[in-house]
Amino acid sequence: MAITAAQVKQLREMTGVGMMDAKKALTETDGDMDAAVDLLRTKGLAKAAKKSGRTAAEGLVAVAVEGGKGVAVEVNSETDFVAKNAEFQEMVAGIAKLAMNAADVEALLASDMGGKTVQEVLTDKIATIGENMSIRRMASVEGETVVSYVHNAAAPNMGKIGVLVAMTGGDEAFGKQVAMHIAAVNPASLSEADLDPSVVDKERQVQIDIARESGKPEQVIEKMIEGRMKKFLSEVTLLGQSFVINPDLTVAQAAKEAGAEITGFVRLEVGEGIEKETEDFAAEVAKAAQV
Repeated sequence: MAITAAQVKQLREMTGVGMMDAKKALTETDGDMDAAVDLLRTKGLAKAAKKSGRTAAEGLVAVAVEGGKGVAVEVNSETDFVAKNAEFQEMVAGIAKLAMNAADVEALLASDMGGKTVQEVLTDKIATIGENMSIRRMASVEGETVVSYVHNAAAPNMGKIGVLVAMTGGDEAFGKQVAMHIAAVNPASLSEADLDPSVVDKERQVQIDIARESGKPEQVIEKMIEGRMKKFLSEVTLLGQSFVINPDLTVAQAAKEAGAEITGFVRLEVGEGIEKETEDFAAEVAKAAQV
């Protein structure tokens, strides 16, 4: 029988397993929801499902480059201990290679990895290692030359921060310097043209409010805002930032001297933007002592 998207969604909500696992279980049980749940439990996937609600904010970012294309993938785990596990690192390296030919995370999860989908491999690792894991995001760049850099490398081509730089002209050594700059400074965009308009509007409003608090005339306020916005844009855009390697030059000026044009970049940092759960161990012990 045909399995509907609604059935797959229902089973995923009931068990926490991935989309491909849910669909496969329903297909094997002819759409019987209870039988599908039992099947997932039998395969050991229920163990993984129990862990799916736990925060996975550690892990690794892996990078891969082939010719004029580079890809970065963030694979999360619950603890840094697992990120140092050779078995986990081997899986992440394999996932990064497959990501070169995947359009997005959903396609990556459905990719074949040694006879299983990436989602199935990931679910198996959750069950065997005992921590929640997920492929959170991936990003890619293309260009004449693509250079990668990994900060705090735990193994070749994977670590806490992964950077890709696409450029025309220049050489790999300069590209590596730019990648290191990006890892350290974390620019919001390549240039003003690429910056999210909402970010610019928000900053402009903040500067307007600050300037008006000064009580100065409107024409003076306008000049103040213009100057401050220019400074803001130079601080958040890669090409406008002072080059870490030579602060006397902007990145754009350094690129010109190197005969390069930077056309794009990617920077992924493990756990960036994830609200990590924190526990007050002392309070927990005190509470337990009162029981």
